[in-house]
Amino acid sequence: MAFVQFSKVSLAFGDRDILKNVTVNLQTGTKAALTGANGAGKSTLIKIMAGLVAPDSGTRSTQKDARIAYLPQSGLTHHGCTLKEEADRAFQFGYDMQKKIDRIGDELQKNPSNMQSLLEQHDALLTKLEESGWYRREAQAESVLLGLGFSREDFDKQTELFSGGWQMRIALAKALMQNPDILLLDEPTNYLDLEARTWLEQFLQNYKGGFLLVSHDRYFLDVTINEVYELFGGDLKRYPGNFSHYEKVREVELQTLIAQYEQQQQEIQHLEDFITRFGAKATKAAQAQERQKMLDKMVRIEIPESLKKIHFTFPKAPHAGHLVLRTHGLTKSYDGSHAVIDNLDLTLENGERLVVVGRNGAGKSTLLRMIAGVDTAYTGEIVPGAGVQIGYFSQDSAETITGTESIVDYIENEAPLELIPKVRDMLGAFLFRGDDVFKSLQVLSGGEKSRIALLQLLLRPINLLILDEPTNHLDMHSKDVLMQALKDFGGTVVFVSHDRGFIEGLATRVLELKPGLYREFPGDYTYYQERIQAESEGVVPSVEQTKISDVTIEQPTNKAGQLSWEEEKKLKAERRKKEKEVERLEAEIAQVEQQQKELEQKLADPVVYSDGAKSAAVQKQITQIQEKLNDLNEQWEQAAEALS
Repeated sequence: MAFVQFSKVSLAFGDRDILKNVTVNLQTGTKAALTGANGAGKSTLIKIMAGLVAPDSGTRSTQKDARIAYLPQSGLTHHGCTLKEEADRAFQFGYDMQKKIDRIGDELQKNPSNMQSLLEQHDALLTKLEESGWYRREAQAESVLLGLGFSREDFDKQTELFSGGWQMRIALAKALMQNPDILLLDEPTNYLDLEARTWLEQFLQNYKGGFLLVSHDRYFLDVTINEVYELFGGDLKRYPGNFSHYEKVREVELQTLIAQYEQQQQEIQHLEDFITRFGAKATKAAQAQERQKMLDKMVRIEIPESLKKIHFTFPKAPHAGHLVLRTHGLTKSYDGSHAVIDNLDLTLENGERLVVVGRNGAGKSTLLRMIAGVDTAYTGEIVPGAGVQIGYFSQDSAETITGTESIVDYIENEAPLELIPKVRDMLGAFLFRGDDVFKSLQVLSGGEKSRIALLQLLLRPINLLILDEPTNHLDMHSKDVLMQALKDFGGTVVFVSHDRGFIEGLATRVLELKPGLYREFPGDYTYYQERIQAESEGVVPSVEQTKISDVTIEQPTNKAGQLSWEEEKKLKAERRKKEKEVERLEAEIAQVEQQQKELEQKLADPVVYSDGAKSAAVQKQITQIQEKLNDLNEQWEQAAEALS
């Protein structure tokens, strides 16, 4: 069994202890997450595990010839070859091993005295090479690249032509292709869409080696890991179970600490208030100085940022009508021949939270830019409802954040008067905590500017939010705070996100885009997933994708003999209800038919049919099942007739 072990590892940056006598053992079969507040040292610990950073003290030991693959958060680029050639470099270990095998083979031909030892080495290397999957490398490379969202047309494309996000996908693909004994992945989902994340989830669920992940995607962790290591104050502690279980256990565990923290915060506030009020008065100066000494000597209690209760709400959304926005015949093409969005008709109603899903290139961001009015080079109509005020966020919004003022001054200048007292909490929710709020705008990273741009948008009184990847650069706690604020938001939200947990918690309706096609799902993301899964398994019939150019929604009209918009909407709602009832019955019929089949197989078992009592009991169950099936079929016929 391969392993990498760390014993009493310590590391300090100046007077700050990043790691204090950390001990951890990763081995074949390990499925673990590494968590901790931003700045706790997670990436540093992973680099030590990968052998890239030396600790101040402690030991790192690995099994001989154990292979470890490491993926950093960002910064990797590839050039000088095609994607297929770059992928083949992931198998360099196999080429090196093959050279050793060939050298031993040459030695064996000379009939050496240590032939037995060489034969054992030769056999061990051949076995290891076979187990590594090296002989299946071409199929493995194709499977991984396609799973992570590359197309076969990409295989012969030069790697330098891929953008930064796709460069990191190449790096992730290479790490997975190596099939190492231990995988160390630092934020592997940062640049993946939902489809690629789902593929990676399945890959890791079936992975035979061990892995350690850092991720801010709770759903991704819940379905891939079975233990959590928390790095807090330099100490590392293990918690068995998935991530949600860790959060529950940790919250209970820290209740006493949180109470002590809150009590200390009150004490600090009282001391600071006294010093502020009386520090300049001669009669109270000595007492103020004494309290300052108490404050300086106080050992501050720390709790993880994820357990600090932060909450904020949007300014009240301006009043808007029931119909927020409609598109009619919306079409967008970048080259004049291939339509990214083709004749799309869409209706948004007040209070909806619509998530737009689809693979990269399906037109999600394009659609959001058009709705927001940023992209006007299209045909068709976008008609906002009465009183609609749009706010738009994308990763490009960071480019508008310039200047030399501090973060807190910038946000306070942008905030309406009633929100100024809450600015510090809001900044904390977006990961600007402590002295970070005094950083100058000009020294901020792209990710930090994106967070400010998102917060800046949320300060404005708007009633239609258009959000393109709002959770990028946010940790789990910040995502939770943002999601709750959006749930409480009194307006309408249209968003794109690759964070499944965020989508499941927020979306009330799903729009699926494919090139030239779309489908609308009048339910949350869980319903959407269940419907797609049921169709793929044949439990419910697969509905053909709607060709956008074939779909027409009549404009509201009051002409004689024609339906009004409200009447038409009511009819459509009734039809959707009937469709869902047909789907429910079809699923139940399939389940009951399976039960009947299992009972009939049981009745054919000699142990059953040779025993009169057992046979009679099974036959009675079959009769009951058949009666239930007849009743369900009758209900289905009535429902299907009502739908036609």
